[in-house]
Order: sequence, then structure tokens, then C-alpha cells
Amino acid sequence: MRNYIIKRILQGFLTMALVSMLIFAILRIAPGDVALMIYTQGDESIQEIDPVALEAIRENLGLNEPLPKQYLNWVVDMATFNWGESYFHGASVFHDFKRKLPITLELGIMSVLISTVMGIPLGILMAVRQDRTSDYVGRIFSLGGLSIPNFWIATMVLVGGLYIFGWSPQLEYRGITQDFSANLTMLFWPAVITGYSSAATKARMMRSSMLVVLRQDYVRTAHSIGLAPMIVTYKHAMANALLPVVTVIGFSFAVIISGSVIMENIFQLPGLGQYLISAMNDRDYNVVQSLVTFFAMWIILSNLLVDISYAWLDPRIRYD
Repeated sequence: MRNYIIKRILQGFLTMALVSMLIFAILRIAPGDVALMIYTQGDESIQEIDPVALEAIRENLGLNEPLPKQYLNWVVDMATFNWGESYFHGASVFHDFKRKLPITLELGIMSVLISTVMGIPLGILMAVRQDRTSDYVGRIFSLGGLSIPNFWIATMVLVGGLYIFGWSPQLEYRGITQDFSANLTMLFWPAVITGYSSAATKARMMRSSMLVVLRQDYVRTAHSIGLAPMIVTYKHAMANALLPVVTVIGFSFAVIISGSVIMENIFQLPGLGQYLISAMNDRDYNVVQSLVTFFAMWIILSNLLVDISYAWLDPRIRYD
């Protein structure tokens, strides 16, 4: 296993290098002049531009240096957690990152827990009661989660809550240590909506995996010797059916964390997703490069942990 982990880590470093070069190049190719946006502060009515002041901004930000040097400087700073300052706000990028990361993590963890609690039992129920009413209802529920975009569900929740129930989400964010109840209330709907599509995937995967396992000889033998159906299902069948679902759980955690951009903007959560959108609109290189790199690292690490967990779930698996 050690050789496998080392190999995967090296592959992760290679992937990170490619991602960093790609995002660095895209931001430089994208239309818009960062120095000009800083000079005008977003005011498009300004017509007279001082070229000396514009050049001074570029010099101060290091944008006049050759691109290879800019890239190497950024990689070194990223590795030493010196992520620089925001071009527009002057705040430390790493400081803002540490302040906003718990919000995104909390949303992601809640979404994964909700999706797992909903998806796995639903998948087992659909498999045990195959081609019955509960199976059809569960399949329709899963199909809706896979087919309906999250942002549309979130919009309908906001519109329906406002016009039907007179409810609107809390706009002022409260930390979990400041006001536990208000914090959970604010994060509940984003977590449920985000977890719905992931729960649909888990339920369908669990159903398919359980149907295969329930037809195995050892399961039929367990039934024939008189074991209770509940024991056969949860002690013997579920353990072996969970392996493919673990992949989905790990992947969903990686995707939910990096995919929090939409929910955080719709529900006005001051996490990394909202921070990233604001920085992209401003062409704030330091912020965008740092956050995209973090999201890429998160996905790579999540996939590695999922692969390693296979051996714990099934001792027959070898990494040779």
C-alpha cells in the first residue's frame, strides 16, 4: 500500500502543477485589464486615464514581470502560505481564506450527511422491495434529484417561501459559535438542496449494488438457515454492497465543497464560493488562483482517501 500511496501522491502533484498552469494562463488570457479595473474602481464613466498611474499599478502588482517569473513567484508563495493580498481590498488572501473556509466546510459536511442519511436507506429499501410501490416512488425521487438543477430548486424554495409562506432566508450570517440555532437555520435549506442530487446518486448506486449482492449464494444460504431478513440485509448484504457507494460518497464530498459556489451566492453565505465569484468578477488574480488551487487539492486528496478506504472496507483488496 505504501508504494501505491506514494505513486498517487506523485500523480497528485503532477495534476496540481497542470491545474496551476492552466488557471494561471486562463486568467492572463481572459479579457480585461486588472490595472485598469483597479484604477477606475469599476466606474466605467471615467474616460481620462493617466498612463503613468496605470503603469505604476502594474509595476506595484508585479504584472510587468515576465509570465514565467510571475508563475514561479506565485507557486513559491502558495507553497509557503504567503498568498499575497487582494488587488482590490488589500486584505490578506490567506486570512480571508481561513475566515471563510469553516462556512464552506460546514455546508459541505451537512450536505454529505443529509445525502448519505437519505440516499443509503432509500437505496436499500428500493432493492429489498424491488418493483413494488416504494421502489417506484424511490426511483422517481432519485430521478428528480438527478434531473433538476440545484439552482432551480433553490430559486423555487426562495420564491415559494416568500410568496406562499411569507418566509425569506436570514441574510446576516451567524457563526455556529455565535448563534447555533440561527446558523443551522441559515444553512439547512442550502444543505438539503445540495444534498438532494447527491442523495439521488447514492440511492441509485446503493439499489444496484444491493440487487447484485442479494442474489449471491451466501445471502440465499443465510435466509435458508433461518436468519431474520433484517440481519441478512444489514449485517451480510449491506456491508458488501457499500463498496461502490463509498466512491460516490467520497466524490460527492469533493464536489460539494468545490460546488458550493452556486448555493453560497443564492443564499448569501459568506464562504469560499461567494468569495471566488466576487474575485472572478474583479479579475483578482491572487484570490482566484489560490482558491482554484485549493479546490483542486481538495478533490485530489478526497479521491486518495476514498481509494485507501477500500482496503479497510474489503480486506481482499490489494494495491499491488
